[in-house]
Amino acid sequence: MLALHNIATATHPVLSLLSGRSFLRNISTTLVMSKECKFTQEPHKLLVIPGPIEVTDEVLYANAHPSMSHMSPDFSAVFGDCIRMTRQILYTKDAQPFLIAGSGTLGWDQVSSNLVEPGENALVLHSGYFADSFADCLQTYGAKVDQVKAEVGGAVGEAEIKSALLSKRYKIVTVTHVDTSTGVLSDIKRVAETVQRVSPDTLVVVDGVCSVASEEIRMDDWGIDVVMTASQKGLGTPPGLSVLVASRRAMKVYESRATPITSYYASWKKWLPIMNAYEKNSAAYFATPPVNLIYAYHASLRQITQAPDSLEDRFKAHKEASKRVKKTVGDLGLRCVPLDEGVSANGMTAIYFPEGLGASDIIPRLLKKGVVVAGGLHASIKDKYFRIGHMGVTAVDPQRGDIDKVIDALKETLAEAKASKA
Repeated sequence: MLALHNIATATHPVLSLLSGRSFLRNISTTLVMSKECKFTQEPHKLLVIPGPIEVTDEVLYANAHPSMSHMSPDFSAVFGDCIRMTRQILYTKDAQPFLIAGSGTLGWDQVSSNLVEPGENALVLHSGYFADSFADCLQTYGAKVDQVKAEVGGAVGEAEIKSALLSKRYKIVTVTHVDTSTGVLSDIKRVAETVQRVSPDTLVVVDGVCSVASEEIRMDDWGIDVVMTASQKGLGTPPGLSVLVASRRAMKVYESRATPITSYYASWKKWLPIMNAYEKNSAAYFATPPVNLIYAYHASLRQITQAPDSLEDRFKAHKEASKRVKKTVGDLGLRCVPLDEGVSANGMTAIYFPEGLGASDIIPRLLKKGVVVAGGLHASIKDKYFRIGHMGVTAVDPQRGDIDKVIDALKETLAEAKASKA
């Protein structure tokens, strides 16, 4: 049921939608409204999987915006703002954002169909599950794919990258910034430097689904050609929006391709005029954008880019939250999946179960304490570990107490699980 307190319906247009007892009985999102007309979410289990993540009250409220025409001037201005603020997140002045309805997976299709032509070579740096998936997508569109695989918990080294690049000419190199399956953080700045030195014509493509807005990415300064991500992780928005940003160099490669684009929905030929129109606060049509989700994304981007704290402060907050969680893991005698601190993500932690305990001993107990974590994903260790997300509002707003709750629940759960086996 939708609980609303002190409603003044004239203060926000969304409230006109909330009349009628049957609607109030059937709506699933539980919200509370204060005198200031801001929603406050009712108590719920703390969502700390590596995405989707907790969202702020303001973002959730924006998602409840009344239905709007995607061609309206009001919406066009909001969409245009989102394009410009997306550039700010990635420290780029002139790269081209594509905001399209879809999951982060759509970014793979965009790269595979717009930048790589059938028969061209692609090099995939493998640090977990999602490299295999990206490779599969590239192959689906006709690319010839090689992978350089790190051991589980590791990132591909500079010497291995150099050796692969010297073996043949690659159109693109892909690297997963944070692989959600392992919690491994790859050094994308160093990867880009290596590619530029050894094979300067090769495009550097970063899968940043689990890193954007929780890890630093300086797209222009580091020479990164594509960053693809999604709305539901560090960007702090509900799922459903594919976010990809392509450098000027990448766009020139797209424009000069010799063969037709191999996708319909993911084609930049279709989407580029749409993005250009919205950035000019106008509107154009190819496929209907997720209007309400764009409003939510806009609210989150404003919180990130216009907060009193800088982006650098935001990244520092993620590092501090990560250190707290990982210190607790070590103090409890547990071991993280990443092989060392240098390859450990700041927005999530992947933790091996202790000897004699498994998922059924840990995850349900955490759930009973109101903490929702994720099980394993990497095929070779799937049943041996679990994952905790600590990104977005959970990391940057200590007054919420999310990190404290996670740490306390983890300590209690481990003690209870061990006692049950005694």
